[in-house]
Amino acid sequence: MRVFTGIAASPGIVVGKLKVVNRQRVVVHEHAIVTEDVAAEIERLKKAISSTRAELEVLKLNLECTTGDEHLFFIDTHLLILADERLLVETAATIEIGLINAEGALRRTLQKYRTTFEAIEDVYLRERISDVETVIEKILRTMTGEAQDVIAPNDGLTIIAAHEITPSDILQMDRTQIVGLITEIGGRTSHASILARAFELPSVTGVEGIADLGLNGSAVIVDGLSGRVIIKPDRETFLDALQRKRRYEYIELELHKLRDLPAQTVDGCLISLKGNVEIPEEGASVLNHGGAGIGLYRTEMLFMNRQEMPDEEEQFREYAAMQQAVAPHPLTIRTLDAGGDKLLDGMPHMTEQNPALGMRAIRLSLNMPDEFKKQMRAILRISALGTVRIMFPMISGLDELRRAKVLLKECMSELSQAGIPFDRAIKVGIMIEIPAAVAMADLLAPEADFFSIGTNDLIQYTLAIDRSNEQLTELYQPLHPAILRSLSRVVEVARGAGIDASICGEMAGDPLYLPILLGLGFDELSMSAAAIPRVKQILRRCTRQQASDIAAACMAFATAGEVETYLKSQITSHFAESFD
Repeated sequence: MRVFTGIAASPGIVVGKLKVVNRQRVVVHEHAIVTEDVAAEIERLKKAISSTRAELEVLKLNLECTTGDEHLFFIDTHLLILADERLLVETAATIEIGLINAEGALRRTLQKYRTTFEAIEDVYLRERISDVETVIEKILRTMTGEAQDVIAPNDGLTIIAAHEITPSDILQMDRTQIVGLITEIGGRTSHASILARAFELPSVTGVEGIADLGLNGSAVIVDGLSGRVIIKPDRETFLDALQRKRRYEYIELELHKLRDLPAQTVDGCLISLKGNVEIPEEGASVLNHGGAGIGLYRTEMLFMNRQEMPDEEEQFREYAAMQQAVAPHPLTIRTLDAGGDKLLDGMPHMTEQNPALGMRAIRLSLNMPDEFKKQMRAILRISALGTVRIMFPMISGLDELRRAKVLLKECMSELSQAGIPFDRAIKVGIMIEIPAAVAMADLLAPEADFFSIGTNDLIQYTLAIDRSNEQLTELYQPLHPAILRSLSRVVEVARGAGIDASICGEMAGDPLYLPILLGLGFDELSMSAAAIPRVKQILRRCTRQQASDIAAACMAFATAGEVETYLKSQITSHFAESFD
């Protein structure tokens, strides 16, 4: 028996026979060329990009006929990367200046992109490099003529192991017999992992050595809950896995029963549970998990890895796809939250000593009003299709909010003059993410339609903790009294002003924190799709008064440790069965 450990990318436990498929990267040999060969190498590159684009377009048409267009955003993303002229221009320049072959130049371009993406703090955005790698890999295979193994099942239940599996691989595989996936590279927020979760395919990524051909045909257990992969399990391990599998599937079945039930407490208090999403495919997942719409649609993905900013029409199509994915439920769109650790190639960049406190989010948008207005016009246009809200990130004072609203009014005027419909009463809210916004929440409330607290950044800025710094992990404390007092102040101000107050940070999706957030008075929580059922389960076993008592007690403690100890004792006393 051999045990591997990786990243739990898609939940579930499956047992089957391992099939190792060749998904190794193309081996590229860089070599020097003479000046006379430059034009021919650039022409080879152009033809390979064109052929790869044609191949993807055919694949998209075929998948539309077999699987529908619900999950084809991934292919559209790859087509956009191929359409980016910078890929050709930069690689051609490397061929010409460096006098090397097209394959070697393309590998250098990829390495340049990797360096850029590695500097991004946000995990989701950082892992978008996988899309670039997939596209460049396809181009290289076109140039070299090197084929890949076809992903097909063995007889019976099959678990695929590979160096890498792409979204298009998943869309094309026989998912009635292929029941699990294991890869050597990838992360939980990669597009392949997102798609695996959408199809409920248990998956573990980052398992070094799993693509060893010597393991082919072995019995294997994939534990997408713990991130473990067990090859040739002994009897005791096998029986234990079966027991855990049955337990997990029973719990999931019970949670699934909650999908269409209202998110309300025992005493009838309704809370809106919504989802945080980045791409249209995740909208369907939110609804399937019982969500009541989207509380946070991050738009940064549309701006990544491109030489020019997306125009209004492209943004309109993207936002409309998201709106259609969650209709008739409401959609809250956060305007561009970029800069700092989320540098976008289409923007002018500046060197900043402390980018987290620099030109980012609403500051960046206000600094480029023409681009900002393109985004707001696109959002306004889809507001004619259903309930849509606009949310401005990282607001620190009234000046920023008022300037943003002035630009929004200009957009409304322009659309009116053009005869383009939109919701004239669209709600406009703000993210509460920095201490300044907490301190002056009473001044912001009269000019905002709703508050949404981004607890991830609020904790970081309030406690002066870099959440990406592993040495400071223990000091990143959601239950710190300063954080609880900030949450309490914001929700009290919102209630007094008659506007909604929600949380869209990670605290919202942690069942442990539900009694506090409910007790403080929040009426909307937005989280990852997978977190919705468990939060709803505890919510439906709780009363508002019970939660208020727990929250009041937590507010009296002086340290995060004391709060956590008390909270866990209350959870154990009242909701232990929800944490099995």
